Amino acid sequence: MNACEVAIRGLADEIHQCAVEKGWYGGSTERSPAELIALMHSELSEALEAFRHSNPPDKHCPKFGNAEIELADCIIRILDAGQHLNLDIAGAMLAKIRFNWTREPRHGGKVY
Repeated sequence: MNACEVAIRGLADEIHQCAVEKGWYGGSTERSPAELIALMHSELSEALEAFRHSNPPDKHCPKFGNAEIELADCIIRILDAGQHLNLDIAGAMLAKIRFNWTREPRHGGKVY
């Protein structure tokens, strides 16, 4: 395991532990994969809205624009879901990054 993978795994562990301690898991609270993905999607929609409104400072973390915080929230939700569902998100990310280095420019001419 390389340093990047160790760092991502550690971050995912901390994120999930916080979610557990704040009551988002356990007891009568059980989250399905569909719910977790819907919550990720909601963070992306909030980032889009931030850009539509000129990306004002975030009200909780004003050092950052609201879009930055909402995109960070999406990553946080992805890493949390990965821990909860016992998915190797860190390993998958690094494998995909390595694969992307082997691809043709614009994946063979895609417009977007």
